[in-house]
Amino acid sequence: MYSTGGIADRFVPLWSRVEGRLGGPLPAAVRFWDGSEIGPGEEGSCPDVIVLRSKRAMTYAAMRPDQLGIARAFVAGDLVLEGSIERVMAAGASLYGFDFTMQDKLEAVKLGVSLGAIKVPPPKPPESEAKPKGRLHSLRRDSESIQHHYDVSNDFYRLILGPTMVYSCAYFGSPDDSLEEAQTRKLDVVCQKLRLEPGERLLDIGCGWGSMAIHAAANYGVDVVGVTLSIAQAERARERVAEAGLEDKVEIRVQDYREVPDSPFDKICSIGMFEHTGSDIDTYFTETARLGRPGGLALHHGICRQHSDEESPNTFITHYVFPDGQLHRAARVIAGLERSGQELRDVENLREHYALTLRHWVQNLADNQEAAIAEVGEERERIWRIYMTASFLAFERGDIGVNQILGVIPEHEEISLYRPAPGLPLARPSFVSESISVDQVG
Repeated sequence: MYSTGGIADRFVPLWSRVEGRLGGPLPAAVRFWDGSEIGPGEEGSCPDVIVLRSKRAMTYAAMRPDQLGIARAFVAGDLVLEGSIERVMAAGASLYGFDFTMQDKLEAVKLGVSLGAIKVPPPKPPESEAKPKGRLHSLRRDSESIQHHYDVSNDFYRLILGPTMVYSCAYFGSPDDSLEEAQTRKLDVVCQKLRLEPGERLLDIGCGWGSMAIHAAANYGVDVVGVTLSIAQAERARERVAEAGLEDKVEIRVQDYREVPDSPFDKICSIGMFEHTGSDIDTYFTETARLGRPGGLALHHGICRQHSDEESPNTFITHYVFPDGQLHRAARVIAGLERSGQELRDVENLREHYALTLRHWVQNLADNQEAAIAEVGEERERIWRIYMTASFLAFERGDIGVNQILGVIPEHEEISLYRPAPGLPLARPSFVSESISVDQVG
């Protein structure tokens, strides 16, 4: 461990104790606003340095001593990283579950007070922090939460997602596949699992920029209703539908799935949406069961947690990325599906595929960083950079996974000891077709 004097010297006792209990070095050095620095090993040996550019960075952390405080300092630009975010976050995983002792906490408070970092009232959060109002998961609040994330800029999302404009896990045949190839394959896998047939009605819940609706209508001859709460998404989706010449096959609505009036639909897909339902996931499955034709198929594609059953509400993700969202264990999701009467027929975990997808998105953002900042500003660029980096690391570690869950829609009036026949084959086929071109989506 080294320290170069100034403010850094005050943290030497605390730093030494923490490294001692960890049994190894902390993952990065820290440089304070006076230029002093403390870090592992010898001075200059650490490739990654967390820079507190102002006292306010420490104030954010001290006044909210959890993930949210650090997040606010980073988003505001008061805390920056010189080096690799990926390397620091990967190494920082060793701190998960680490508990600071009461002595550590008291010493940190004293240091904060002596440096003038404890302030009442605390500084305001950055402008890009979500501030949802109203009853949790009311129609209005859900609409505002979705628009917070998705109504950022269609051009910004195009920079990250590429020409397919698919904002969910791709399906890779090989790590060497292009993102466009893998995303097109994913759309087709969904169509294959749903066994789409010409003339069927498909409801696409959370339709995004229309990629799934366009692919299904163009390649399988179905009539699609796509619903989203994002006005910006709907506008661009309608443009893309018109460009594809599919206005007679695809209708895009700004509508909550709970308010869709024209059921039943033969098939339903929901890709990357049920995470937004949060604690209201049972309502989600009840509604999808209502919207489908008995014996029809519904594919639910969403991220699930693979570790603890409890999730803190004060995370970077919930305040800056997906307000009011919540990740459940796969068992909880399946329990909700079965309580709705839907019959579970297939589950596939695509965890490794999402890690690859996110790595492509992170690279796209890095390649287009200046354009992204010009489009949405520095705060949002920082948010997306750290959120996507943290996410691919979490998928690679197995903290989270993403599941495609196939269910059969039940009879709408309960019939004892009876399940509608979905017409599925006896043998589980491969759902991957090698004959689909990326031109059919992009």
